[in-house]
Amino acid sequence: MRISIDAMGGDFAPQEIVEGTLRAAETIQGIEKLFLVGNESAIHAELKKHKGSIPSCIEVIHASEVVEMGESPAVAIRRKKDSSIARAAALVKDGKADAMFSAGNTGAAVAVATLKLRTLKGVARPAIATIMPTPKDPFVLLDAGANPDSTAEMLQQYAVMGNIYAREILGVKNPSVGLLSIGGEAAKGNEITKKTFGLLEQLNLNFVGNVESGDLFAGRVNVAVCDGFVGNVVLKTSEAVARMISNWLKTMFRANPLRILGYFLARGVFKEMKAHADPSNYGGAPLLGANGVVIIGHGSSNALATYNAIRVATEAIDHNLNDLIEAELKSINSEIKK
Repeated sequence: MRISIDAMGGDFAPQEIVEGTLRAAETIQGIEKLFLVGNESAIHAELKKHKGSIPSCIEVIHASEVVEMGESPAVAIRRKKDSSIARAAALVKDGKADAMFSAGNTGAAVAVATLKLRTLKGVARPAIATIMPTPKDPFVLLDAGANPDSTAEMLQQYAVMGNIYAREILGVKNPSVGLLSIGGEAAKGNEITKKTFGLLEQLNLNFVGNVESGDLFAGRVNVAVCDGFVGNVVLKTSEAVARMISNWLKTMFRANPLRILGYFLARGVFKEMKAHADPSNYGGAPLLGANGVVIIGHGSSNALATYNAIRVATEAIDHNLNDLIEAELKSINSEIKK
């Protein structure tokens, strides 16, 4: 397996990206090549900090430009032809890499995948599939931000892709699929969700109907489908609430000596909760529907997140996700034409 990595993307690039890549090269089985794409001098400077020899599977590819977080994605991709994210995508397009990862500008990652790699047959737009933790099992949320406006047909495709991802990667035998709306009844929601409800009922999926936001974290579904606007709000709100609760608990436990003692007695539980909710442990989010494996990382991705993103990429390659998506959508479209 060969993976291209945008070494300059993210808040802590290239240091954390390089460190995570080194860890992946040393521990993940089946890796043939890891391309670190970006400023050659900066990448080599980070590699020199590594204790021991550099794994032979690592190769540095120079790129003279970087797409910054605040840049317009479409404009940046058109103007910065030699950006690290564009070069990473080009390696996939040219068949030199099987997958790419970037923790940089999310919009740029979606744009470069759509413009350079295109979409799989039968896919109108790719969707970001994010793994979200619950007290029970994690669920797949898509779209988490690639397409703010989605048609009912696009949401139907998200459901199919999310179902395949939950089945193949999360190991759920018969994933339950829910449509995120403002009420459980079929008549609730806007016109898009109402139309989508009808389309999902026609598919051979374990469709449980509409679900509300509270149902998501109660573990009611394995796959939650929504447009990118709603999905991104859910994702960022969840992250903000998690940070708030963490800070809140720290403040409350420091209130008096007795509470401090209680914290020390229960700190193992808190560490376990933190690890369970830490996005770094889940790695990046796949951009399902792109004609190539594309993994998008959080802007604050550290070495652990980078390592896990590369792991997620190898899993997607190993399970032939894109072939499964194309085959299932082709089957559905054939049935619809009948």
